[in-house]
Amino acid sequence: MSNGSAPDPLTSLLERIRCSFFVRAALIQLIDEEDGPIELCAGAPIRATNDPAFRRLQSLAASDTVIFPDLDLEAGLPRAPLDRPRVCFFAGTPLLSDAGHAFGILYLLHSHPRWLSPLHIRAFEDFAAEIAPLAQRRRDAATIARLRSRIEAQAEHFARSRDTFERAAAEVRVGLWTCALRDESLNWSHQVYDMFGIARGSRLDRQRALECYNDRALGLLERVRSEALRQRRGFQLEAEIVTQKGAQRWIRINAEVDCSNGEPVRLFGMKQDITEQKLLLDRTRFLAERDAMTGLANRAQFEKQLSTLASATPRQSSITALMLVDLDDFKQVNDSYGHAVGDDCLKEATRRLSEICVQANLVARIGGDEFAILLGPSFEREAIEALGEDVVTALARPMACARHLLRIGASIGIAHVAGSCSPSDLFDQADMALYAAKAAGRRTVRSFVPEIGGTSERRIPWPLAPNRERAGLPQPTTH
Repeated sequence: MSNGSAPDPLTSLLERIRCSFFVRAALIQLIDEEDGPIELCAGAPIRATNDPAFRRLQSLAASDTVIFPDLDLEAGLPRAPLDRPRVCFFAGTPLLSDAGHAFGILYLLHSHPRWLSPLHIRAFEDFAAEIAPLAQRRRDAATIARLRSRIEAQAEHFARSRDTFERAAAEVRVGLWTCALRDESLNWSHQVYDMFGIARGSRLDRQRALECYNDRALGLLERVRSEALRQRRGFQLEAEIVTQKGAQRWIRINAEVDCSNGEPVRLFGMKQDITEQKLLLDRTRFLAERDAMTGLANRAQFEKQLSTLASATPRQSSITALMLVDLDDFKQVNDSYGHAVGDDCLKEATRRLSEICVQANLVARIGGDEFAILLGPSFEREAIEALGEDVVTALARPMACARHLLRIGASIGIAHVAGSCSPSDLFDQADMALYAAKAAGRRTVRSFVPEIGGTSERRIPWPLAPNRERAGLPQPTTH
C-alpha cells in the first residue's frame, strides 16, 4: 500500500473468498449484542441487507449452511429484495467460535443464479472455518475498544467497576494495571498476573516485571513512557515478553497519564495478551507469500522479487540469473497414479531442489510442475550451468512416493542478466531456453544467448500465465 501499512488480513481473505466463487459480494456479519451487528463486505455494496426478507435469509444461515441458487424460484421464502443490485443467489454459513458457538455469518451474494456442487459447498464451509478466528479477533477488538472508551469516560469510578470489568475482560485476555509514580508501586488485575506468569496476589515490584521484557522491548517501553510523562499524554505499544514461567508472549499496553495540579501522579490502563493474534498474522503473511503444498515461495513472491530488476542497475541488482525448471513426465504420474501420488512427487522434487539450491536468492513454485530459481552475484556463469546440471541429475533419480518408485526428470532453461534487462525480458529468455531444452529431448539444460536469440519475434507473456502455450514458439540459439 502507498502509506506502507500492511493489508488487513480479514479484508484480504474475504476478497479471496469472493473471487474464489466469482460472486458479486462476500460478506460477514458479526453479532454484537450491545452495539448491533458488525458487517464487512468485499465486492460491490449490497444495500438489500436491511430488507426484512434478507434478514430472514440471515436467520436461516445463523444455524446451518443454506444455499439458494435462485431466490425467485423459492416459493417458501419471501420475494427476493428488488433493490439494485438485485440479489438472486444467496449462500450462508455460520461462523463458529472455538467452543462451537455461532458468533456471525459468512455469506455470498450474486445478481444471477448460481449452483454450487457438494465440493463447492465444502470449500465454502472450509473458508468459514478459516476466516472465523480473524473475524472473532475483529469482534474482540470492537469489544476492547468499547471497554476502553468506558474506562476513559469513567476513570473516577475505576475502583468500583474493576471487578465487573475483569469478568468481561477475561474473555478477550485484557487486564487492568496502575502504577503510582511516587514510589513506582504497581496494582494489577488477575489477567495481568496471568500474562506475566506471576502468581495472583503476589507482591509486585516494577523491576521484577521489567525483567520479563527483552532488551529491545524494554528500551522502547522506557522511551515511550518517559515521553508520555513529559507531554502528559497516553501511549500504546506492543512488546514481546518472557513470562516468569518461561513462555514467550506478545502484549499490547494501553496507558493514560493521571495528573494532579498539572503534574503526573499515576499511570493506568490495560494490557492485552495478543500472542494468538501475532501468530495468526504471521501465518497469514506466510500463506500470502508461500505455496501451500510445497512451502516454497509462490508465484506472487517470485514476480515481486523479479520486478526489482526494473529499478536496479546491473551493478546494484541482486539478481544475475533466472533458472526455470519444468518437471518431465509429471502429467503421466498424475494420470497413472492419481493426484495424491503426484502431490508426494512434487514435495520430493521440492525437497531436492531446496537442498541443491540452498544458496539461491529464491526458489519458487510458479505453476503446477514448474519452478523458478533466482540466483545472485555469488554465482559465476560456470557455477550456474553446473547448478543446472546438478538439478537435472537430482531430479532424475528415482522417487519413492506412496509405495511407488517413480522416474521423472527435469528440463531447465537459464537466462543471465546482461546489461539493461527488464523482468519480462529475463523471463522470456529463460522460458525460450526451457522450450529449447524440451525440444532437445528433455532432461537437459539450455542457456539463452542474448547476442543471437534476443531478437526472437514471438515472446512468452510475463507474468507467467498457468498452462502457457509454447506451440509454434521459434527455438532460440542455445549452447
